[in-house]
Amino acid sequence: MIVVNGIVESTEDSVVELKSAIADMEQASRAEAGCLDYTFSVELNNPHVLRITERWESIEALQAHFKMSHMVQFQVAIAAHPPKSSTVKFYEVTELELR
Repeated sequence: MIVVNGIVESTEDSVVELKSAIADMEQASRAEAGCLDYTFSVELNNPHVLRITERWESIEALQAHFKMSHMVQFQVAIAAHPPKSSTVKFYEVTELELR
């Protein structure tokens, strides 16, 4: 499994302006083959900070996600409201069942 963890620092106004694009991105991404979770959230104490959490079945599914038309549309929306900073990390995770 691939886990993506992103932190995007923007402005509170930009976060509000991006709300529709974010909602569309979540919905379309969750419908993709191999997507286990795709969630944006806003920090309660920092309403200008977005957190992105994604879980994908495989690196191939994530790579296919990057080529989707909704990803292109989202990038256009982000370009109209560029963030102050962003950090995205990708982790390969092995599931372990504890007994």
